[in-house]
Amino acid sequence: MLPGSIKRKIKAMKVYKLIFTFLIIFSSLLVSSQSVIVYDIVLKGGRVIDPETKLDAVRNVGIIQNQIVQISNEDLRGKQVIDATGLVVAPGFIDLHVHGRSNMEQEYQLHDGLTTALELEWGIEHIGKWYESRRGKALINYGASVCWPFERFRAIDKYKNDVAALYNITVKDDPKLETLINTISKSYSDTLTDVESKKMIANIRSSLGEGGLGIGVPIGYLPKTEPGEMFRVYKLAGEMNALVFSHVREPNIISIQEAIADATLARAPLHIVHINSMSLSQIQLALDMIKAADDKGFDISTELYPYTAASTALQSAMFDGEWQQRLGISYQDLQWVATGERLTKETFDKYRKEGGVVIMHMMKPEWIKTGIAAPGTIIASDGMPYAPLAHPRTAGTFCRILSKYVREEKVLDLMTAIEKMSLLPAKRLEIIAPSMKKKGRLQVGADADITVFNPETVTDKATFEKGLAFSEGVEFVIVNGVLVLKNGKTVPGVFPGQAVYGKFKK
Repeated sequence: MLPGSIKRKIKAMKVYKLIFTFLIIFSSLLVSSQSVIVYDIVLKGGRVIDPETKLDAVRNVGIIQNQIVQISNEDLRGKQVIDATGLVVAPGFIDLHVHGRSNMEQEYQLHDGLTTALELEWGIEHIGKWYESRRGKALINYGASVCWPFERFRAIDKYKNDVAALYNITVKDDPKLETLINTISKSYSDTLTDVESKKMIANIRSSLGEGGLGIGVPIGYLPKTEPGEMFRVYKLAGEMNALVFSHVREPNIISIQEAIADATLARAPLHIVHINSMSLSQIQLALDMIKAADDKGFDISTELYPYTAASTALQSAMFDGEWQQRLGISYQDLQWVATGERLTKETFDKYRKEGGVVIMHMMKPEWIKTGIAAPGTIIASDGMPYAPLAHPRTAGTFCRILSKYVREEKVLDLMTAIEKMSLLPAKRLEIIAPSMKKKGRLQVGADADITVFNPETVTDKATFEKGLAFSEGVEFVIVNGVLVLKNGKTVPGVFPGQAVYGKFKK
């Protein structure tokens, strides 16, 4: 007979052995379960590029729901496996400057590699209602700034009936930029009283509380605005640390200086839109000014599109007075979007009374190259509302960068181009939109907004002569973990686009 103490020791050893065996089995099962995770989507064998970490290597990407949860050399199992061999897997492209508000424009943007498209230059009227109207209907992510011209318009009591009419359009119909401009243009020459000015500022605050992504300041369309009014808007932006997105007063260097001066004095973060068409031949000087301000600690950035033509409404203030001298162009440099024809004095006068959109052939290729190559410049389309002969930037901006300026002319390397189209716009918005910290990256934990394209074939197909066409070479686009473009074709019946809200949303 063994003593009781020995029996107890043997029993304890058996228990420890049993526990140890259980732990080994449990650990094995845990490792095994991890190795057989089934992802919702796996992108297999693509060239994964992340501009923030500078990853550029063949990897497999695992997606669960709306997040990237694995990037690995190891094989991954997925409910849906996409062979990305020979393709680039990049963060979804982000456009800070679009004017189309519907899925018609978003489908062209989708084929151009976009996962997020934002109306930040003009902004949108009745912004809270507009956000609500897009819920569950968008192909890609959407958002807008507060529209300063509209907020000043609704501060003027005599226009209250027009404000109500716009509200009904925003809520019930498909609101268009042209409708907004045609409605509020009668107020452009009005000088605000002190009471109206205070009401305008209150209106902007209120609309920021509805989710607006900063303040859209297209003063180029309201060039008679008093400097004092404009400075009050910048002061509000400085107090709230709310981004200002500005089309400057005139296409010249003095107007760029005005915007920079207002921003620096008010300590307001500023983004100057389409620096190419605002500075023209003085683009390098404009870029030097922005860099000098940035080096001194002021928060100023800019963007451009990769085309030598601009586009706007013919009835706008852009064509008031001595526009030919101011812009350095004449009638034959204007192309009427409705028909594609070049204008004469007679057709200019006729169409200006009717109202509509023109393309303005006014820039040189070397100016565009200068802006694209500059460190820190962001690529943004200024994409116009849909029309068959709309400016090709509406459909082809991002693929044009990848084909013409990366593959053909080597103005940019691929990593830098992707950075300018994804990470830089995401980082520009982080101070106003916290959700952007998870976009513009291809990393574990980032939102599953992903663009997959063939670097050898990707190209824009829209032209000034033949009008809009889908870009080619973008094979797959994933928005919030949902496949929206598959083998270069739009996936029908899916609308995963989510709202991008500003930080002041209540």
